[in-house]
Amino acid sequence: MFKTSKIAYGGTAAVVTSTALISGLSAAGATRAVMASALLIAAFADNLADALSVHIFQESENLEMKDALSGTITNFLTRIFLCVSFIPLVWIFPLEHVEKAGVAWGMSLLVILTYLVARERRANIPMEVLKHLVVAIVVITLSITAGHWISQLLA
Repeated sequence: MFKTSKIAYGGTAAVVTSTALISGLSAAGATRAVMASALLIAAFADNLADALSVHIFQESENLEMKDALSGTITNFLTRIFLCVSFIPLVWIFPLEHVEKAGVAWGMSLLVILTYLVARERRANIPMEVLKHLVVAIVVITLSITAGHWISQLLA
């Protein structure tokens, strides 16, 4: 049986990070190439570092090697897939609409992931969705602020 715990961490990290990158880089006036590069860097470099961290943590908790490895691989593949899913938005939409498209895609993915996790836990789905969207909006707002600040500072 499919367990959302296998994709919850990696999925959430990929979605929020990718949405924040697109938002912050758009605010800074980044090009398509810069945005696509940042998403690929997050998909691979940040993802590998995070997967290693999670794996070492799981080992420190004496989790069975098979379970630790399975969780690490699933986390890694989920993050790659979801980070890379943002790249077509960068190429398809006009640059002035990439941020809106990225936020819409990211929030949709976060709602779906939250729904799956909340349903599995038998939690209050609307409340869980609201909490997760509020946190994501804070992260996105901070990223946009940083993008504007850097743009002004380096202009």
